[in-house]
Amino acid sequence: MDQNTFKYDDLVKKLKSLLSLSKNTKKRVFIGINGAPASGKSTVSLKLKIDLESPQIKPDILQMDGFHFDDEILKKKNLLIKKGSPETFDSLGLINFMKRLNNEENVAVPIFDRSLELSRSSAYIINSDINLIIVEGNYLLLKKKPWEKLRNFFDYTISIKCSLKALEKRLIDRWKSFGIDDEIVNKKVFENDLPNGQFVVDNSSEPNFYLLN
Repeated sequence: MDQNTFKYDDLVKKLKSLLSLSKNTKKRVFIGINGAPASGKSTVSLKLKIDLESPQIKPDILQMDGFHFDDEILKKKNLLIKKGSPETFDSLGLINFMKRLNNEENVAVPIFDRSLELSRSSAYIINSDINLIIVEGNYLLLKKKPWEKLRNFFDYTISIKCSLKALEKRLIDRWKSFGIDDEIVNKKVFENDLPNGQFVVDNSSEPNFYLLN
């Protein structure tokens, strides 16, 4: 295991050290977490939010999934079958919200409701006391326009490593939990989600840290 690859507990220690020693004069610090679909980004982000909190550090989370285009837009663009691929997100909207979070105190952000399979606008407020924002999403480190602009906002970046076998199981279990039949589940997993995951691996810039998950 190389020096930039960590297990979770060791990564937390590393981040705590960096945050305590940071000479960053910005009001907020941003950590970007990317990885393939079902690699564990949401779970890791929630754990980091809890484990990094201290009297000096007040974390919160911004999810890239909140910037999914609505299904009606995807239908018009003939992209519904590819939902979750880079072109099905409002990437410029995400970039604009990153700018706002870098400059404004209280920002209402969208969240993605998995039970409804849609984004809810202005559904959550990141308040002025938040000084660490954990941003999580598949495509945060893409080396393609306009996604590559996101890299400039992050003080630290993390890519989650996960085996293909684990990804397959998690994705199948995720879609089955919605009561979808096996044929559609397999289509979503093997024709969309896993190819999107490989796209992330092949087209993302090098992170500061890798996390084994």
